[in-house]
Amino acid sequence: MILVETLLYLVRGGEVLLILKKRGLGAGLYNGVGGKVKPGETPEEAAVREAVEEIGVKPLQLNWGGLLEFWNFVDGGVESVHYVHVFTSNSYVGEPRESEEAIPQWFRKEEVPYDKMWEDDRYWLPVVLGGGRIYGRFEFQKWKLRRWSLYLLEEASQPLLDLV
Repeated sequence: MILVETLLYLVRGGEVLLILKKRGLGAGLYNGVGGKVKPGETPEEAAVREAVEEIGVKPLQLNWGGLLEFWNFVDGGVESVHYVHVFTSNSYVGEPRESEEAIPQWFRKEEVPYDKMWEDDRYWLPVVLGGGRIYGRFEFQKWKLRRWSLYLLEEASQPLLDLV
């Protein structure tokens, strides 16, 4: 299964908005707002739609932070591949509210709870929140991180970090 998805991180001053997922893949973990790109939709349109649906906020200007590949292997084969466009926005309308899917919470950038997030987030999210653009490939075995590579797009010939 191949999926195109989005992640969006709202930023205000020195804070970033994360959601505590209440259901689905990643339930119980903090993450950005996001989800699947629907047929006929651009990644930008999907990110805005997901923010409205999940937390009642409409981002007004999106900044593209990069593309992530998440490969999940199960029993020696590929179960799913997720191509995820990452965005930030510091301009939005509305106040974040809880939904059936998510509990929004503001964190100071230096206090992001990486120990309560997906394993890969600690490697790429600080770069994106710092204004960098990245490309990353993360390979999981039953959603446990096994290998990864991360590149700054401005210097794509040199890996930022590489764990093999």
